[in-house]
Amino acid sequence: MTKIEKLLRDLIALPSVNPAFLPPGDPHAGEHRVADFLAGVASRAGLDVQIQRVSSGRSNVLAVLSPRGKVRQRIVLAPHMDTVGGSPLPGEFFKPKMRNGRLYGRGACDTKGSIASMFSAVLEVASAKQRPSETEIVFAALVDEECAQTGSRTLGASGLKADLAIVGEPTLSQVVTAHKGVLWVQLLTHGKAAHGSRPELGRNAVHEMALIVDALETDYAQKLKKTRHPILGAGTINVGSIEGGKQPNIVPADCIISVDRRTLPGEKVPAVIEEMRALLRKKGLKPEFRNMQPLPCLPLFTDARQPLVAQLMKAANQKKPLGVNYFSDAGVLAEYGMASVLFGPGDIAQAHTQDEWIAVKQLEQAKETLVIFLKSLA
Repeated sequence: MTKIEKLLRDLIALPSVNPAFLPPGDPHAGEHRVADFLAGVASRAGLDVQIQRVSSGRSNVLAVLSPRGKVRQRIVLAPHMDTVGGSPLPGEFFKPKMRNGRLYGRGACDTKGSIASMFSAVLEVASAKQRPSETEIVFAALVDEECAQTGSRTLGASGLKADLAIVGEPTLSQVVTAHKGVLWVQLLTHGKAAHGSRPELGRNAVHEMALIVDALETDYAQKLKKTRHPILGAGTINVGSIEGGKQPNIVPADCIISVDRRTLPGEKVPAVIEEMRALLRKKGLKPEFRNMQPLPCLPLFTDARQPLVAQLMKAANQKKPLGVNYFSDAGVLAEYGMASVLFGPGDIAQAHTQDEWIAVKQLEQAKETLVIFLKSLA
């Protein structure tokens, strides 16, 4: 068993399910077990360990490898420690298993695999005779990416400056320079209740909402296809849930839907909501809009021609920048002024699945790419 496989096995065996996905007091909730483990290993390796409190019982772990000379640039490696849940949750999810070169377990792909590759790369560079003389390397294991991104928001707001942030996500060990943003909104319709035998005396909120859903999934979806980003393609709309009415013999007075809108670089939340509102208004539909997100989850676009990004792409033997449809902590860190990209082992197709896995050779590949990149820095 290789060191990196052993490290990932240890991480999987430490449950770190985001508390948002579990009932209060669930023993599998929280990132503290992983945080304590990483802090201990980093401290024994001689790294400067800093605990950054995010909220009660939840902290980012920063392990800093300082250069031998003056700090002239800083690289941040930022995977997240939290995972999604699943059903059934107890037991098998946290028992790492190897089959056919794949390591199975909750978080193997998203993103404990990135933690293993990034942490191993930093430890290897730290123990090398030659290491960057003017570049500070910060390994930042973050909390809460899967819900509210409070970990990356706290890191960004701390004032830490970085010339490049490499955010750990399963990208098949390729450098991703752009991703879509995500906007969740609720739309509400209000009608008038009446007896089901006299529907003409009421106003059916579900019927009005059905017209809204049809308009969003057809006309609005087609409209979005007309605007395309060179890397990310078009924005998308998805009506993810609907709830309305109480029972068959009552005309429903209220209905609500939850909508997922994936945004492109340059799109702003108020403008996107107004765009939807205007399209529906033309059809005589005027639902109430509620933004479900207290803080924005904005799209990411980083110029691949930036020297450090180009240097990382060279280490990965990559010619062209890539984009992904999902949102990540990179979008948050970029808003705080850090040039940010995504990079990590594994495939997003395995993330959040019941039998989540990662190919062990991907762990090694990602680590080697990062070692080459970090050792190439001044």
